[in-house]
Amino acid sequence: MAKVLAVLSSGHTDTENNYETGWWAEELFAPMEILEKAGHQLDLASPKGGKPTLDQASISEDYDPEGKYKKMYESGLADNTKKLSDVNAEDYDAVFIVGGHGAMYDLAENETLHQIINAVYDNGNIVSAVCHGPAPLIWTKRPDGKSIIEGLNVTGYPEAVEPEGLPAILPFSLEGKMNEVANYSAEEKVVWGNDQLVTGRDPFSSEALAEELVKAFDKRNKQEN
Repeated sequence: MAKVLAVLSSGHTDTENNYETGWWAEELFAPMEILEKAGHQLDLASPKGGKPTLDQASISEDYDPEGKYKKMYESGLADNTKKLSDVNAEDYDAVFIVGGHGAMYDLAENETLHQIINAVYDNGNIVSAVCHGPAPLIWTKRPDGKSIIEGLNVTGYPEAVEPEGLPAILPFSLEGKMNEVANYSAEEKVVWGNDQLVTGRDPFSSEALAEELVKAFDKRNKQEN
């Protein structure tokens, strides 16, 4: 059994532009189902701990037509997150950064999260992120001062499909910033940069990313036994 730390944004409110965002339901719950079904454990953390703010659009009929993720959210599955400052990175075989635009605000430059990412990576374990979740990877610096994704193949939410008008109020362009340090592509659902770092493009990549993690854990388990 592998232990995975799923990191969620605590949420962000922009009163001036009447905009509230947070984490995206499918990007947590689809991987949660797959990982737990495969016998792995998923722990949740966020900057503030407790119940983080969900991007309500992610449980709307447009994005969750069957109401599956709405039901999971309302059942309280994500109501009790640890504070990032209380996390012991040594406990985890992987860190998984959940997307939603909230990740661009309170996760991107969060030094506590960067320390967790580096510790997981230094232990030879897996760093993963989906959609806007790769934002913190841009600012996570290795001992040589370079980004953890420097020169690697990565993906994340493409600029071209951001909601109309939203890029103007976002703190940065995810695709633009990733392109500055890494080899960004919007072509594939899931991209391994190396055998420890994997990114997913969008909410619809969540299942595929979780399946890649399961395969990686299975492979490691066989090598160890």
